[in-house]
Amino acid sequence: MEEVEEHPEMQAEPLAEQIVAEAITEPVSQQDETRWALKAVIEAAIYLTDEPLSAEQIATAIEQPLDHVKEILAQLVNEYAAPDRGLSVRELAGGYKMATKPEHHEAIRRFVKKLQPPLKLSLAALETLAVIAYKQPITAPEIMDIRGVQGTGVLKTLLDRKLIAAAGRKNVLGKPMMYKTTREFLVQFGLSSLAELPTLKEFEELGRLAMNETAEAAEAVAEQPQPQEAPAQ
Repeated sequence: MEEVEEHPEMQAEPLAEQIVAEAITEPVSQQDETRWALKAVIEAAIYLTDEPLSAEQIATAIEQPLDHVKEILAQLVNEYAAPDRGLSVRELAGGYKMATKPEHHEAIRRFVKKLQPPLKLSLAALETLAVIAYKQPITAPEIMDIRGVQGTGVLKTLLDRKLIAAAGRKNVLGKPMMYKTTREFLVQFGLSSLAELPTLKEFEELGRLAMNETAEAAEAVAEQPQPQEAPAQ
């Protein structure tokens, strides 16, 4: 029976697959994990600080050899220099600082100009928003009964800010519109869901604490000695 001679390429393919499989399944060493964590800490430190951080400052703060820190900083500079990065790590005034790349400044400037101003609401708007958040879906007459005042203008403001939205009509006489909070409400108040809202009991307790602090501050001001008037000449 004629023997089939194995071609060198046929032998190489399984061997290559075996090498790749071993490389994938090889566990990450503790040394690599420590190095990655250290690199992440240095990157975060540069991001957080307003002033450039020197390699010496970083090495002292994280208690690592200066040469090791300089090596990681050089890696960060090279990685952030890639064209697909919007930020750069640059050496400035003897330290390292993270900033937007100059070639993107004009685009970033246009973007910032289009951003909405910070959320500012009146006390009446905040009260109305709290009632809707806890009692939703709720109608305008029901909100008025709870607050004791008319609030048509306040509802319009909250609708314009996209903090509340219509939630259909209630099946009662007159079929008044119901309102509910929106995703924008969750975003503005840093909530992942309505389940993260404090309970009404916790909310009332926070209100009492705030009132007590205000009263104590007022008492402290009242107890301060008043300057005496100079006698009339």
